Amino acid sequence: MSSSIRRAADYAKAAHESIDQRRKFTNEPYVIHPTAVAKIVASVTDDSEMICAAWLHDVVEDTPRTIEQIEDEFGKPIATLVAELTNIASVSQGNRKERAEINRTHTGGISRRAKTIKLADVIDNLTGIVNDETGNMDAPWAEEYVSEKALLLTVLSEGDSLLLDRATDLIKRCRMLLEAAKLKDKGSS
Repeated sequence: MSSSIRRAADYAKAAHESIDQRRKFTNEPYVIHPTAVAKIVASVTDDSEMICAAWLHDVVEDTPRTIEQIEDEFGKPIATLVAELTNIASVSQGNRKERAEINRTHTGGISRRAKTIKLADVIDNLTGIVNDETGNMDAPWAEEYVSEKALLLTVLSEGDSLLLDRATDLIKRCRMLLEAAKLKDKGSS
């Protein structure tokens, strides 16, 4: 691992731990998510700026850290990627569906490199739904989330084609699992 990637990993870990951020439903330390996203990105490119941005992709959105701090620490190219990956819609800009549309429109205009990182982000989040063994998954939330990500894929076609295929496959698997869960619930009622 290059020194810049190690610094980004350490920075992301410290930022997410500083607010004791946990994964939804599993309550695991949040840093497992950027770790997975960085590994997925590293599986398709050796671009260290992209891998650093993968580590840092949720830092500005989820913690008190700013884009300016990212730029001071890692430089403009990485900060630009992180800014592209940061959701822009705020709670005051409408309901979840409206905010998802605002963020999707923003994502449609980001660079190919950022779209590749976003695909890795989607893959890891969808994998969490597919592999849920906690029994804590909120099925209505998961359905809405999967639908949002299916729409998001329509603006990510310029990202890495292998990751796009993986994300598309995961959307299908999530939908099948959610449908099977509905049928199971109907059968037990």
